[in-house]
Amino acid sequence: MRLMSLLDRLKAQIAHDGPIGVPEFFTRCLHDPRDGYYAMRPDLGAGGDFITAPLVSQMFGELIGLWAVETWTRMGRPSPFRLVEMGPGDGTLISDLLRAGRLEPAFLAAAEVWLVEVSEPLRAKQAARLGEGPRWVGRLDEVPAGAPMILVANELLDCLPARQFVRTEGGWAERVIGLGEDGELAFGLRGLGKSAGAEITPIPNPSPIEGEGSIGQIYESSPAQAALASDIAHRLVTDGGAALLIDYGRDAPEAGDTLQALRNHAKVDPLKTAGLADLTVWADFPSVVAAAREAGVKAGPILTQGEFLRALGIEQRAQALSTARPDRADQIGRQLDRLVGEAQMGALFKVACLAAPDLSPPLFEDAT
Repeated sequence: MRLMSLLDRLKAQIAHDGPIGVPEFFTRCLHDPRDGYYAMRPDLGAGGDFITAPLVSQMFGELIGLWAVETWTRMGRPSPFRLVEMGPGDGTLISDLLRAGRLEPAFLAAAEVWLVEVSEPLRAKQAARLGEGPRWVGRLDEVPAGAPMILVANELLDCLPARQFVRTEGGWAERVIGLGEDGELAFGLRGLGKSAGAEITPIPNPSPIEGEGSIGQIYESSPAQAALASDIAHRLVTDGGAALLIDYGRDAPEAGDTLQALRNHAKVDPLKTAGLADLTVWADFPSVVAAAREAGVKAGPILTQGEFLRALGIEQRAQALSTARPDRADQIGRQLDRLVGEAQMGALFKVACLAAPDLSPPLFEDAT
């Protein structure tokens, strides 16, 4: 007997219970225990579905390692402290970070490495790369409290779902996923049922861009991203430390539909590839920073990845690597451009830091 695919199960559920919100669809596609993308088939790297900055070049993780060492120094060199990575991918970032940490042996001696990872396939990749040193948990609140923390999360916020709202002639209505006339998944508005054109259910304006938005305009709001920022912030207020969040996304409130599915480095239809492709939305850094500040920590300013890495000395590091390996100079130059170029990751990706009230991490001394 053939098991129903995730797509078929979603269709059956919607046919029985009615449309579902975008966050529920998003979470099922990524984390369904039987068919979810991260539960079953996450595929990173040049030969996979997508590539992250740590996989572009060792320089990325090394510079974050130097940032972490300096942050630890400004914290008063606590021992022990929790060195946490959330969503550590295949383990490349934390591996490169720890290699850079060898420049300060006391940093490595004091660090307890914790990896927050829900995907069993990715845990296996991390263990193969890192050995038995780290400890794994599924949620941040499972990392023991009672010691300061330095947390790094690269491309984690974009894996947290967002609600979507559409501006209509009657006001804002929430976007949902139901069944079209052909029986396939289709976008609609709350109250549409199976077909377009049914009566909508307006809601109050969800957008901080008061009064803005033409008919059909989409605005996203991610309570999940804000909640994570609040959780991290409360931990920093209690135990001290800092968190570095890096992702592609917006640094100012703006409208737009950023939901996308990626497979083999190409965008595919998210409604036709449930569980088979990586699903993401843009990180909403203004909301993340606001939620963190409300919880009592210093947060911001929001930098671009290019600004952040250049300030940490990536151009000098690239030159040193090129000098040591002239045969790889062209490749290193391309990697540098990929990480900091305005037309590459440099402008699209943003960086924010959350810090305990008594701490001023490097490059974020002006945080409020």
